[in-house]
Amino acid sequence: MKHQLILTALLSAGFLAANAQQGAKPEDTEKWEPVPKVVTAGKTTSDAPSDAIVLFDGKNLDEWVDVASGAPAKWDVKDDVLTVNKATGNIETKRKFGSYQLHIEWKVPANITGTGQGRGNSGVFLASIGKGDLGYELQVLDSYNNKTYVNGMAGSIYKQFIPLANPTKAPGVWNVYDVIWTAPTFDGDKVKTPARVTVLFNGVLVENNIELLGPTQYIGAPGYRAAHGPSPIKLQAHGDKSEPLSFRNIWVREL
Repeated sequence: MKHQLILTALLSAGFLAANAQQGAKPEDTEKWEPVPKVVTAGKTTSDAPSDAIVLFDGKNLDEWVDVASGAPAKWDVKDDVLTVNKATGNIETKRKFGSYQLHIEWKVPANITGTGQGRGNSGVFLASIGKGDLGYELQVLDSYNNKTYVNGMAGSIYKQFIPLANPTKAPGVWNVYDVIWTAPTFDGDKVKTPARVTVLFNGVLVENNIELLGPTQYIGAPGYRAAHGPSPIKLQAHGDKSEPLSFRNIWVREL
């Protein structure tokens, strides 16, 4: 009897739902607000859309500072290209960002030398949370026929997540990262929602909305140990002996 009553109730609920659907109108499920803002797309997917903040357009480093001193960045700008100056150290944006969409292109020189982590090493720190290499690092490396640990190859979230594929182009050819960064939130010093990141590498999905374990940790396990808010984007001047790599066409859209 009990099962029959439950079945009857379920059938009745289904009947009422069906009747409700029959009486529904198309406009019941139409949403008119909020109206999305109009954004003019670039001519190509690499071009900055109308609402983007251009961080490097080939002309100057007005948007960047030296991480160690806060002085103007001293990397080399020539022929619309930004080349790492390893002697001067990391650079980061003057502006701080929460969640965003980032486009950045990078290339190791055709004459690159070295092996493993000593070959075209750099990094895009999606949130710089202090001096040196503090932050959340998306690895940059010549991973074209260059063996290394897989959570340290191009497209990896360094020492955390292996890329889903390796679409790295040959030395001398430009690579492209398109990144969706969701900043972490905190309740006091305790993480409330972890950082998340999606990365398209030369149009190939290599990180799929992954939940980060914390800021990058070179030695030991990562973890969220201190709260932070909006942060700069940082580019790394790695100390390996290989020829310096270059960046171009860097823009960001705040989300």
